[in-house]
Amino acid sequence: MNNTKVVFWSITVALGGFLFGFDTAVISGAEQAIQLQWGLSDAMVGQMVAMALYGTVIGALLGGIPADRIGRKRSLFWIAVLYLASAAGSALAPEVYSLMFFRFIGGLGVGASSVIAPMYISEIAPTEQRGQLTALFQFNIVLGILIAYVSNYLIGGGDWRLMLGIEVIPAIGFVVMILFVPRSPRWLVVKRGLVDEARKVLEMINPATADAALAAIRESDHHVATRQSGFAAFVSGRFNFPILLAFLIAFFNQLSGINAVIYYAPRIFKEAGMEESSALLSSAGIGLINLVFTMLGLALIDKMGRRFLMFIGSFGYIISLTCVAAAFFIESSNSYFIMFFLFAFIAAHAIGQGAVIWVFITEIFPNEVRSYGNSLGCGTHWVFAALIAGIFPFLAGKIGQEYIFGFFAFMMVLQLLFVWRMMPETKGISLEELEKRLVKQPK
Repeated sequence: MNNTKVVFWSITVALGGFLFGFDTAVISGAEQAIQLQWGLSDAMVGQMVAMALYGTVIGALLGGIPADRIGRKRSLFWIAVLYLASAAGSALAPEVYSLMFFRFIGGLGVGASSVIAPMYISEIAPTEQRGQLTALFQFNIVLGILIAYVSNYLIGGGDWRLMLGIEVIPAIGFVVMILFVPRSPRWLVVKRGLVDEARKVLEMINPATADAALAAIRESDHHVATRQSGFAAFVSGRFNFPILLAFLIAFFNQLSGINAVIYYAPRIFKEAGMEESSALLSSAGIGLINLVFTMLGLALIDKMGRRFLMFIGSFGYIISLTCVAAAFFIESSNSYFIMFFLFAFIAAHAIGQGAVIWVFITEIFPNEVRSYGNSLGCGTHWVFAALIAGIFPFLAGKIGQEYIFGFFAFMMVLQLLFVWRMMPETKGISLEELEKRLVKQPK
């Protein structure tokens, strides 16, 4: 097996995750300076922050269309262009509405990359490494978050234009590097019928298994040809169970409150009593914890399995969120107590939902409808992310953060029940075999 090439392709495509994470987190250090400079209300700040998420929802819901029509690789190239335009435009925005427009453009890139990048990696990865390689997307997300937090701290709280504009550098790198990856072999067979090109890609991945892998893909494609295809197949009822799984894992991912913490970490720490510089530094601590525990999740995902990590994460969520809520109820509590349990919350997310979600969603849908399934799962994720990010500052000011974090803790109890009663294990099973197990077969 040519592991070096597969890893290089996976890392390159996962750069979309780095830009995803950077774009998501960088606004946390800039939003208060922007609010002060332009005299924005809390509600307007919430909409300015959430504007990227509104774009992300559209990018996620529609990302499967170009992924099918022009391919995973070409779609990723145009996503890189969107990131570049967003970074440059945001840094130069003359007023808040221009900034909101360019953040919306960046959101389109984030949403589409969350659909297409994990999909591409899962389609080129060997079965025994699929979890680790696909989870590189999540690793790059948290690396991007960490670099954004560190960058914000080094730049300081005032120069928000530099904070946002520095994203131009990795965006240019992504534009160039994506040109050096091949097209997905599964897309080539299922969507274009280019068997010879697909064979060449599979032989670059692993010459010993290329013929068997190609035969399995073609067999799956042959069965598709005898049934409905495309979106009509997706809504035919055969895929109801994977659809439900994708919706629930994405729903619970956001109802943990993870994006509220990522987007508003400095604000949360300031509410807990920290000074601005300490709040920015503590936010960088969140990024570091996120990275370390994501690496641990990557090391375990193909050994212990997806459900195991989700159990660990669910229990960690429940304990940490309950403690954060309790600390905000006790107004005299030490701000570093809240910081500790927010770090524990991030660790629980990184090793559980963070490591699993993008892998799991790409695995549970078969080749014929994977783009639609990924769009549904990622679209669900970003719809709830946008809602929560958009209303968090308003609700925090009206009812207090203690009630918000208490609600998040309750939702994680429901996630634990989902993992226990519904979630299947996908570790070590080929994509074509998972189709047979999870999809209702025609009579």
